[in-house]
Amino acid sequence: MNNILYKDDSCLVVNKLKGEAVEGSKEGIVNLPLELKKELNIDFIEAVNRLDVPITGCALFALNASSLEFLNASFADNSGKDASKRSAQKIVKKYWAITEKPANYPPEKGRLVHWIETNTRTNKSFAYNEEGKNRKKSTLGYCIKGKGTNYLFIEIELHSGRHHQIRAQLAVIGLHIKGDLKYGAKRSEKDGGIRLHARFLSFPDPLNKNEQISVTANPPQIDNLWEAFMNA
Repeated sequence: MNNILYKDDSCLVVNKLKGEAVEGSKEGIVNLPLELKKELNIDFIEAVNRLDVPITGCALFALNASSLEFLNASFADNSGKDASKRSAQKIVKKYWAITEKPANYPPEKGRLVHWIETNTRTNKSFAYNEEGKNRKKSTLGYCIKGKGTNYLFIEIELHSGRHHQIRAQLAVIGLHIKGDLKYGAKRSEKDGGIRLHARFLSFPDPLNKNEQISVTANPPQIDNLWEAFMNA
């Protein structure tokens, strides 16, 4: 499998394609863990960071129970903490997003803080400016890296890990990811994906907890828009 970016005895990172599910899958959706089991002839594989089906990029899987416990704990400890404490947890998650140009531009860079509530019936999250019942604090940093004729190229550092967090937080400030109809995009992508890509992931090594594993993924299907982003 040529989309494996990193592998050792504890874990692997795959450059996930749109349309692949990292855990479970409905009919017509590729079950990525099952495919990896077959390809690598392994018995145990469990997702650690749970990327949405329509997005691409760095998907981390544990290859044994002890690594899964360690990595889950590392990501859980990091989730929701302030950026000032993030470095101690050694989890860094960066994403690329191509958004439709908004009517009103946000600042070139900034930090978004919202409280996210998820509707499990509709599988959609909503970002609010105030705390509330069933809402979880969610933070991210963003930087507009470039602008095209119709789109913005945005790099995001995710400080917490909520359901549809990036999609919901960008939408609430008027930035709609290309193809993401659920969160306000004007039209879909031809293949059903959205222009959100998990670009970079850094996490503590389960085999040597004082070391870091860092992985960078290019968009798996590069076209003119992704080329423009990469050259921004």
